Amino acid sequence: MLGQSDRDEIVARLFETYRTRQPMPLPSKTWPDIEVEDAYRIQQAFVAQKVAQGGKVKGYKVGLTSKAMQEFSGTTEPDFSAVTNDFFVPEATPIPMSRFFAPMIEMEIAFVMKEPLKGPGVLPVDVIRATDFVLPAIEIVDFRVERGPGLSVIDNIADLAFCGAVVLGANPCRLDQIDIRRVKGEISRNGIKELEGEASAVLGNPVTAVAWLANKLGEFGTSFEPGDTILTGSFVRVLPVEVGDEFVCRFDQGLGEVSTSFV
Repeated sequence: MLGQSDRDEIVARLFETYRTRQPMPLPSKTWPDIEVEDAYRIQQAFVAQKVAQGGKVKGYKVGLTSKAMQEFSGTTEPDFSAVTNDFFVPEATPIPMSRFFAPMIEMEIAFVMKEPLKGPGVLPVDVIRATDFVLPAIEIVDFRVERGPGLSVIDNIADLAFCGAVVLGANPCRLDQIDIRRVKGEISRNGIKELEGEASAVLGNPVTAVAWLANKLGEFGTSFEPGDTILTGSFVRVLPVEVGDEFVCRFDQGLGEVSTSFV
């Protein structure tokens, strides 16, 4: 475990990356004694400082939802991060590459909550009851820490679970209108289909990801509030982004599509 001064220094260095536009060295290498609990405390402190500066928590993201990514990161469960309002970008609005460090694209389904939900003991049926609707979504993955050998789940958690931005589609569907496990989607870049997948790749069912997160947040005394947007994890592997790229994520079962571009 780290002391408070070390955690404070990591938070300060994460904020400093926005000024210098240079990612910071991996916390797991600079502070070998850092643990997962430290990483979540660092993340919480980072988010709390953004809120103190006028930001607002608008939702959460679940990461590492596939077994392959968990094994790659050396963990046996997903991770998560709060997402503040400044991370939400309007659909179809060109995004400056200068906003990011090393952006990549993921396609996801986002849940929008209509009722509070707090663990422990949250079951998938509780998630279904508490969900208002779901939306097609793009997560832009980004890194405030250096990428390279040794990158671990601890670095992921401390660095906001590598969340860089979120783009939401505007075609809501209720859960009783679709079989969410079997929703299929594809990502096209510059008009060419790159990847396709199914929502069942997310812990077998995105509803399970939301239940997991509600219970995990309960360990920290936090709950979902009405209007919170929950990103449930990617169907497919990430795609790197270059200047001039235009991405469209299309979903079946009436979920429609969501798009974004980079300049």
